[in-house]
Amino acid sequence: MNKMKILVPTDFSELSYKAFEAATHFAKIFDGKITPFHAYIPLSEMDSFYYSGVGLSGNVDYTQVEKTVEDRLTEVASENVPASLLDKPLLGVGNPAHAISEAAEDCGLIVLTTHGRTGFSRFLMGSVAEKVLRLTHTPVLVVEEKSVIKPIEKILVTTDFSENSTKAFGHALQVAKKSGAEIHLINILMREGFDTDAVIAADVKLREKELDRLVETHFSEVINNVSKRVIVSFKSVHEAIVHENNTNKYDLVVISTIGRTGLDYLMLGSTAASVVRHVSSPVLSINPHRFMKR
Repeated sequence: MNKMKILVPTDFSELSYKAFEAATHFAKIFDGKITPFHAYIPLSEMDSFYYSGVGLSGNVDYTQVEKTVEDRLTEVASENVPASLLDKPLLGVGNPAHAISEAAEDCGLIVLTTHGRTGFSRFLMGSVAEKVLRLTHTPVLVVEEKSVIKPIEKILVTTDFSENSTKAFGHALQVAKKSGAEIHLINILMREGFDTDAVIAADVKLREKELDRLVETHFSEVINNVSKRVIVSFKSVHEAIVHENNTNKYDLVVISTIGRTGLDYLMLGSTAASVVRHVSSPVLSINPHRFMKR
């Protein structure tokens, strides 16, 4: 995970620059480099505002357009990232989500904001960010307007006891080892469907034993900095996670995009996506089919 290559897409909106702040923090932790990225679709004069007055019409020399966009990308990145952490900017043409996913194939991390100049609300999360989460196999750190980027001292890690969910543990472990952060491992038990308190209490005990096993198996290197808890909730799983995060103000949430259903993120479409939509803490979303590259 050291020397990590971090891809930071931007649409040149003020909000998208928040991703540079988060990426800088991770680059410093893991001695990484940041690659600024922008993908454009040369279709409309409306885009001219974002490219410093260059209209993208049929009469434009696209070689010059790319040069102008690259210059703008370099300028923006230089204003938001220390020069020692910057790599050469990268451009893509076409659908932004697909272009980001393709560009990130050789990266260890993508950092992006939930919405940019499109103005989508946090509830909708933003079409590009959500599509990237569905398409990419590269871990994605998502931040939003209210995210506070600060030293990572508390990490919230979720599990449904599936093998897929445990694939996110290694990433949480690496961050904790580098930052000295505490790991709070939680499992959500939905109270709905249980008849008696005794049945619930018995299930909680079984789940606590499984959490003990997971901690010993996956977090032995930082075991003294790990706490674990079964949360019994009348809420949905994502609502319980959001409530836990909002109550305890975690610096980072780590979650797998695929849980015990084994379904692809596109079909899962609930817990991970809903958590990303509704928390202000940075969320590290992991596709269990691929690990962070070093």
